[in-house]
Amino acid sequence: MSKVQLPAGTGLFPVPAVMISCASVDAGPDIVTVAWTGVVCSEPPMVSISLRESRHSHHIIADSREFVLNIPSEEQVAAMDYCGLVSGRDHDKFKECGFTAEKPSKLGYAPLIKECPVNLECKVHQVHNLGSHNVFIAEVVAVHANEEIVENNRVKHDAAKPICYAGSTYYALGQPVARVGAGKEIKNRQA
Repeated sequence: MSKVQLPAGTGLFPVPAVMISCASVDAGPDIVTVAWTGVVCSEPPMVSISLRESRHSHHIIADSREFVLNIPSEEQVAAMDYCGLVSGRDHDKFKECGFTAEKPSKLGYAPLIKECPVNLECKVHQVHNLGSHNVFIAEVVAVHANEEIVENNRVKHDAAKPICYAGSTYYALGQPVARVGAGKEIKNRQA
């Protein structure tokens, strides 16, 4: 099978689609949709989000040094998309989407989106300007999840129904294809 070389770009896919909520002393609560997010460390637990400096929420997060990474469910895809299409400078996204701003347990300002099945409270440790986007690296200081999607102190991902993003399209998660450890078969053949 031959390969075709494509122009360099952000071809990593799929990626999680999340809603970031924020607030500060000077700015009321806002929500921005982010698909450029990921885990960057497990001890301590840390995540990253990338935002353009032109985004209203960028300045709120830079000022407050905190945000909540809210993982929406499939049923919230239209509201999640809307939060990425309009600016918090001109819109009250909590009100317009019917979301409830819930008080965080460890942060000072950034509210949780109560209706999202999973919420990660995050304190910013570093900000890096990388060109078109700044990356915020933050420690996860608290995790909240709807009781019905938790089993043995872990989130049941299929029950949370998270959303993925690839090529200007949102996707639901598909069927599992393997668990960690599936590579043991190859390792055993090598022995």
